[in-house]
Amino acid sequence: MGWFNYYGLAIMAVIMIPNIVYAVKHKNDTGCLYRNKAVTVAEQIGRYACFVLMIFNIPYACLNFWFESALTVYLSVNGSLCLAYLIFWIICMNRTGKLKALSLSILPTCIFLFSGIVLAYIPLIVFAVLFGATHVYISYKNA
Repeated sequence: MGWFNYYGLAIMAVIMIPNIVYAVKHKNDTGCLYRNKAVTVAEQIGRYACFVLMIFNIPYACLNFWFESALTVYLSVNGSLCLAYLIFWIICMNRTGKLKALSLSILPTCIFLFSGIVLAYIPLIVFAVLFGATHVYISYKNA
């Protein structure tokens, strides 16, 4: 795999579909109830860094697949996590509560973290942990 990760782009496209649909349907919502500026900024930095790092590999920072059959494992696990994300989104689409908040924040975190581990991609792992901790916290507070 070179500097561009086509698989990561496909994964990002799949998990962005529900977010785009939600944004279009709820464009006039007031948004986030939890208002801690530092946590929100950290979450946004983690989010966008994960988006970029899922698609673009930084030379010498991404060591690529480090074990045999890693590509198969990467695609299988990420495909399953994406499918679980879409299923939870469909099930919880018109609901509110902690199940929706936590499932729709933990699953993307798992995708980013797992991808970073399988690719031996330290920056993605670091930003996935930052994103996960802050995103789950904000989602829990807003639920």
